[in-house]
Amino acid sequence: MTDIQENRGNVRSNAAQGVSKYRKASRRRPVLLTLFALGALIFLAAAGTAWLASKAAAINSELDAANLLIGTLKQDITSDNASGASGTVQQLRAHTSAAKEAANDPLWTLASSLPGFGANFSAVAEVSRSADDVVGLGLEPLVEVYGSLDWEALLPGNSRTDLAPLEAASPSISAAAHAVRLSADRLNQIDASRLYPQVADPLTRARDQLNEVTGALDAAANASNIAPGMLGAEGPRNYLLIIQNNAESRASGGIPGALAVLSLDKGKLTLGAQSSAGAVGVMSPIVPIDLEQQRIYSTRVGKFMQDVNLTPDFPTAASTAQTMWERKTGQRVDGVISIDPVALSYILDATGPVNIRRPELVALAAVGLPTELTGKNVVQTLLSDVYAKIEQPSLQDAYFAGVAQEIFTALADGKGNSKGLIDGLTLGTAEGRVLVWSGSPAEQSVIAKYALSGSISGPSVSPAQFGVYFNDGTGAKMDYYVKRTVQLIKECSKDGYEQTTVRITSTNSVPANSVTSLPAYVTGDGIFGVPPGSVQTNIAAYGPVQANAETAKLDGERTDFAPFVHSSRPVGLLAIRLAPGESKTVEFTFGKIVQHTEPNVVVTPTVQAVNDVILPTKIPTCE
Repeated sequence: MTDIQENRGNVRSNAAQGVSKYRKASRRRPVLLTLFALGALIFLAAAGTAWLASKAAAINSELDAANLLIGTLKQDITSDNASGASGTVQQLRAHTSAAKEAANDPLWTLASSLPGFGANFSAVAEVSRSADDVVGLGLEPLVEVYGSLDWEALLPGNSRTDLAPLEAASPSISAAAHAVRLSADRLNQIDASRLYPQVADPLTRARDQLNEVTGALDAAANASNIAPGMLGAEGPRNYLLIIQNNAESRASGGIPGALAVLSLDKGKLTLGAQSSAGAVGVMSPIVPIDLEQQRIYSTRVGKFMQDVNLTPDFPTAASTAQTMWERKTGQRVDGVISIDPVALSYILDATGPVNIRRPELVALAAVGLPTELTGKNVVQTLLSDVYAKIEQPSLQDAYFAGVAQEIFTALADGKGNSKGLIDGLTLGTAEGRVLVWSGSPAEQSVIAKYALSGSISGPSVSPAQFGVYFNDGTGAKMDYYVKRTVQLIKECSKDGYEQTTVRITSTNSVPANSVTSLPAYVTGDGIFGVPPGSVQTNIAAYGPVQANAETAKLDGERTDFAPFVHSSRPVGLLAIRLAPGESKTVEFTFGKIVQHTEPNVVVTPTVQAVNDVILPTKIPTCE
């Protein structure tokens, strides 16, 4: 009995010990499981972090490699290497596709959805996708179009051109521009302030580059849409060609020195009837223009062809010139193209020297003018030497017009190369020396988006744009000797508004001993009240929309000026007179500027290089 009880006691003791051990083991198991799970999570996190880091390195490497190829692509295009450009784009696509694939990784997508720092993964993925879209939907079709077009044949020449390839390319160019713009819009919607600097900085650079490319592609798409028609693809086009003479300033360049009808028929260029502004005569009744411009520039704009461009608004000047030409000749031209001798020099740089062949020009050149015109001598010849060598104004105009015809005849004969001509015309357009207006509202609505239009309002004008325009008040050709600089000076903000001063310095550099030796036609001979050798200039300074023209200073002293408004832009008008060797500085201060963007300034193109006229903006230190 005792043994049985003892055995039962042992069983109970062993069972109790077993239960105790089980309970202790049960308590340890969750801890072990937790530690195991935590270790697994740490392992997975480390592995995931390593995986994401490898993807980040791959994306960065591929995009860097793609970026390095952009310079190669530009070189391929500028050297007219279509096959090389195609190969470079294929390399670009390989890199951007690899970057996009890495960013589409499921773990990267998961990381993008995490709160907080997930926005950084999302931004990198968007940059990668945009880069691939730009190459695949933008660059690839554009390079294909580039390789399919004969650029030499597309330039106006002495024979008709098949413009069908350009018309056929237009949809591809427009689609590429649209695709790139969508990519730019996606990047612009990302809030960079939420991102780490390592992500925000590349994103900002990508956005800036893409926005720049977008503008260029939009321009290419617009050009491809309207260029065939303007080149005469659907029927002959006639344009009034105006050669502006910078020796006698007008707001958009210079007095119309020569006129001609330029015809384009399926790309074939011919120069027809020629005339001069004086030969057009006086308009009676005057051609009507809006009252704002009449108040600023007088009714002379609509009365004399010589004064149509007293206004800096080229669409106004061009449409007025179109009406005057029709009244005089009975011919209604389809548009107006303006160019100046400096832009002609850019064309001559591409065509090479042009020899004077017409007998009447050879006879005029016999007085000491060159018989071979180049990019280096044409400006001085047309704006200075012709007046020193030829006394009769009618013969001066004839020589001026004849030289223009010789240059355009060289173009029509196919002289020069497409790249040089395109580069020259692009530079001339950037400097405001080449202006175009179309009588077709649909075409003009496209042209109006760009500086080529010469508009003072509308989509081509940046928000904080200023303008400084010069109109001769001497009644002569003395502006050849005037040197000018224009500088914007940002003032400290006042009452929450921006303020900017426009400083214009003008110097009459005519040699003192040349005052009496210069022809009366150059000096004006005092006919309009300006002493020979002196120069009078009417300066028109424009501010941004809704701003105020507040004060004007002449050589540091406050002075009266005439305030006006043109297309909601404030205008300050002031006349100055410079004796030989004299300099004067005019300052217009504009206030109540609501545009909080960086200002820029447009100036009348003169004999000087525009880069020499416009000085860097001066920014003060404000508390």
